[in-house]
Amino acid sequence: MAADTAAGSAKTAPAAPRSRKSVTGTRRTVAALFLLPALVLLGALVVYPIGYSVIRSFYDQSGDSFAGFDNYQALFTDDGIRTALKNNILWVVFAPTVATALGLIFAVLTERVRWGTAFKLVVFMPMAISMLAAGIIFRLVYDQDPDKGVANAVWVGVHDTFAQSSAFPKAHPGRESPLEPAGGGAFVTKDTVSAGDTVTLPLVGVPPDVMPDDAKPAAAPKPEDDRITGSTWQDFTRGKGVGALNQVDSSELGYAGMRIEAVKDGEVVETATAAADGTFSFSSKADGARLRLPAGNFEEPYNGLDWLGPSLVTPAVIGSYIWMWAGFAMVLIAAGLAGMPRELLEAARVDGANEWQVFRRVTVPLLAPVLAVVTVTLMINVLKVFDLVFIIAPGSSQDDANVLALELYRKGFSEDQPGVASAIAVFLLLLVIPVMWFNVRRLRREVRR
Repeated sequence: MAADTAAGSAKTAPAAPRSRKSVTGTRRTVAALFLLPALVLLGALVVYPIGYSVIRSFYDQSGDSFAGFDNYQALFTDDGIRTALKNNILWVVFAPTVATALGLIFAVLTERVRWGTAFKLVVFMPMAISMLAAGIIFRLVYDQDPDKGVANAVWVGVHDTFAQSSAFPKAHPGRESPLEPAGGGAFVTKDTVSAGDTVTLPLVGVPPDVMPDDAKPAAAPKPEDDRITGSTWQDFTRGKGVGALNQVDSSELGYAGMRIEAVKDGEVVETATAAADGTFSFSSKADGARLRLPAGNFEEPYNGLDWLGPSLVTPAVIGSYIWMWAGFAMVLIAAGLAGMPRELLEAARVDGANEWQVFRRVTVPLLAPVLAVVTVTLMINVLKVFDLVFIIAPGSSQDDANVLALELYRKGFSEDQPGVASAIAVFLLLLVIPVMWFNVRRLRREVRR
């Protein structure tokens, strides 16, 4: 009986506690192991380059001597870097603003359109193109020759609609001509004219195959008693020894549309325009005057703007950037519009607000967080823009289109100044940090809401 009691008490005695590892410690170890590859990559690709660039920025070109803040001083004394800094300011101010504004307009206007999705796809499509390809495309778009560059083809077409270019830019008097230079590109007759006279104004220099389409075979002037008649034509016939000098031949074409002025005592008393066969006439008011072919007849054709010249290269490159990134802004803003409470818009319309007032007082304020995200993202992006400027701007105007990222490349690889290049890199980092801080702070504020 005693043995049974002892055995029962032994069975009911509590077991000794076993030591267990901390759950929190185990989780931290597992988390650290999962984060370790990412931390190694972050340190190798981000932390180390930043730290090395900061240290290298305080050394001279050779990397052996400590230069102090000399490299940072060069940021504000070197002409190339100052131009790059000025251009970066233009980029930060205009590129994000215009791209965001266009994205907002596209998103709002296509919201209720049946083909809005297709339009958004077309506008967003440039985002699928690399910066290199976009740069090559716009290098061709901005070509100076209107026959190659789309921008100048459109610009010249609009210009020539309102101001027709001259068809005779190379025309000039030939041998033994009755015309002489009058200054400024004009030509004038050597002698005065009188009523009843016939005047011939032969010119050369325009190939027959580039004469105006409405030009007809030249006709010799016919005398009239009370008028001054004349003819102006291309005094050239192909073939050696063919045609008579200063005389109208049947194979020669008249200068259709040529403008002729009768000048007396330095004043224009009458003007005339040559017909398709080159003939023209003046009234008796031109008696005693000299006939002048004004310089406007011989102006070179308008070839458009020098898009990639020193004055327009930066706006031109910014335009190509906007072409690429307006679709990005539009997609994000359209997503914000899709999540907007429609009852607020309808309430504003019921209260009598027109569409402009709804857009300005309701839509834009509600989209403010999305617009801030788009603008800040584009600002960070333009601070490091390099590809477009490097490819689009030709060598003759690349200095005028210079930006900090391009200057960093040139200092580091072309001019062998790694210390200055590192200083530019650190300076760019310092410029980006406030923008990123603002973005992070705004995101945290949104999370608290």
